Amino acid sequence: MLNLDLLFQKSELIPVIIQDYETLEVLMLGFTNREAVELTLETKTAWFWSRSRNCLWNKGESSGHFLHVKKVVTDCDTDTLLYLCKPDGPTCHTGRRSCFFNVITEEE
Repeated sequence: MLNLDLLFQKSELIPVIIQDYETLEVLMLGFTNREAVELTLETKTAWFWSRSRNCLWNKGESSGHFLHVKKVVTDCDTDTLLYLCKPDGPTCHTGRRSCFFNVITEEE
């Protein structure tokens, strides 16, 4: 298992990409700190650091749409995490399955 100290050498807060475990669809991007990662590994649900509220939050604590973490990997530079999750429902606070729905450009 990766030493968590490696993840937070460059910054106390790192991005975490959430991807559907079965479809591989990108669902959201959040930020995490060491404590949130430890809680994620312990509870098997995704925890984040809320930059706007300045506190830890467990995705789904108010909506009931938890992200059940099936696999955690890091990128080659160990400064970004990828959580492969099974969502209980919509991931986006707008009620959509994914937070990525605003198309800027698309080639035919």
